[in-house]
Amino acid sequence: MSGLRIGPAGWSYPQWKGVVYPAAGAHPLEALARQFDVVEINSSFYQPLKPEVAQLWVNKIQRNPRFRFTAKMFQRFTHARILEDGEVEQFKEGLRPLLRAGRLGALLMQFPWAFRFTAENREFFIRLRRQFHEFPLVAEMRHSSWMAEEAIGTFLDYRVGFCNIDQPEAIRAMPPTAFLTSGIGYARLHGRGPGHLYSEAELAEWTRRIEKAGRYAERMFVIFCNDAGAKSIVNALQLQARIAGVRAPVPAELRRRYPVELESFGARRAEQQSLFTAFTAA
Repeated sequence: MSGLRIGPAGWSYPQWKGVVYPAAGAHPLEALARQFDVVEINSSFYQPLKPEVAQLWVNKIQRNPRFRFTAKMFQRFTHARILEDGEVEQFKEGLRPLLRAGRLGALLMQFPWAFRFTAENREFFIRLRRQFHEFPLVAEMRHSSWMAEEAIGTFLDYRVGFCNIDQPEAIRAMPPTAFLTSGIGYARLHGRGPGHLYSEAELAEWTRRIEKAGRYAERMFVIFCNDAGAKSIVNALQLQARIAGVRAPVPAELRRRYPVELESFGARRAEQQSLFTAFTAA
């Protein structure tokens, strides 16, 4: 699974300062790019990115050649279903610095639970795909009707990646899956309740799904969305170590807050791993 990348959703969380990255100084992305190979852009869901800001982000992660961004599509398109040419072009323009730099791993169309599999919604799904034909697309469906054979066939026919999700249980909610419908495998782990921290057993359960979906994927992205208390960082570090055997350096304050979960990520262990990596590279 050389194409596997694991990371958090977003980085602009005030409560992460001094815990996940320094309270002042380096840009948060510089810190995250030392620990992970992907981060999902949340802000693009609320408004189009400014091209100059997207280019700044590209500059901040240059030291990690494996690093990729994924981004959420503007909610005006997926939730309000308004597709005005000017807005579509503005949104695309904000993403193009990432695309040109080869740093955009996927564009995520996140649909609401009410977006069920119907003939009308299928046509809108296809329309969005055609509007963003130049982007690597993935779709997150919250309603289980999108598990129907015809629905999966639509994903396959239009080469849209299926986003496998973990979310609190609800009536007709999408259950955990391990589908692969394009060259892009994608999983988003929302947590199973407010403030949820995934246990080792739950991570083992998702490891099996990720390995199943990622076995034939060209690239596989796993995004943790349980950002409260930096739990997404903790779980991403744990899963990365579990699947890839990589134990990234962990800030002391984060390790202090999660001593059990990050017991094997001590400074001594990280230092030993860095030395081993440098030795093997030489």
